[in-house]
Amino acid sequence: MKRELISTSDGSKTLLINGLEETYHSKHGALQEANHVFINNGLNLINSYEINILELGFGTGLNVLVTFDAYLRNDKNHKINYFGVEKYPIFFHEASELSYSELFSKEIVKDLSLKIHETEWEKSVSLDSDFSLTKLKSDFYNIKNLDLPPIDLVYFDCFGARVQPDLWEKELLEIVADKMKPSGLLTTYSSKGSVRRLLIELGFEVEKKQGPPGKREMINAWKK
Repeated sequence: MKRELISTSDGSKTLLINGLEETYHSKHGALQEANHVFINNGLNLINSYEINILELGFGTGLNVLVTFDAYLRNDKNHKINYFGVEKYPIFFHEASELSYSELFSKEIVKDLSLKIHETEWEKSVSLDSDFSLTKLKSDFYNIKNLDLPPIDLVYFDCFGARVQPDLWEKELLEIVADKMKPSGLLTTYSSKGSVRRLLIELGFEVEKKQGPPGKREMINAWKK
């Protein structure tokens, strides 16, 4: 995939896949979207002390950075085990050009903006005393074969249905659901009606939430 760097409306950068006109984040604000969907409507809603997070897919690493930043802002009152799945990792020079260190005030988060792209795949790495990151280079459908702990929170951040419709169909959603704890939360920027119906069919309680800038709605789905 040929990618180019673009700026989004909040000043943060993302990658555009040439030919598909698909971006890794919202053009209306990459950082705003990550915080709104995955922190405000994800991490902040989980009450457990130890939280197992599964992200599809790891991409630019922005979601793990906003999660780590939230963990610090909350005075480390959670233990977080973060699993990021990605089939096509970005290159280190792309991570460097994204300049995500400029988005955060804490030095430890700035330092991690590139470090997370240097860590080994398939290996749990401690980013802090109570925050571990495991990057898994894998097709999303292979999640069913991965040795994961029961998942509390899913960041369903696949490319949009326009370019990868299969990732928003029952097969993958069922695989993900099987990895989740009862009462676990799946959060996604999508508000697609067919996705809501499939999640309900799979036993989720689905809420339509206000979307991030540029989107009217998004989905929260709690596993019953």
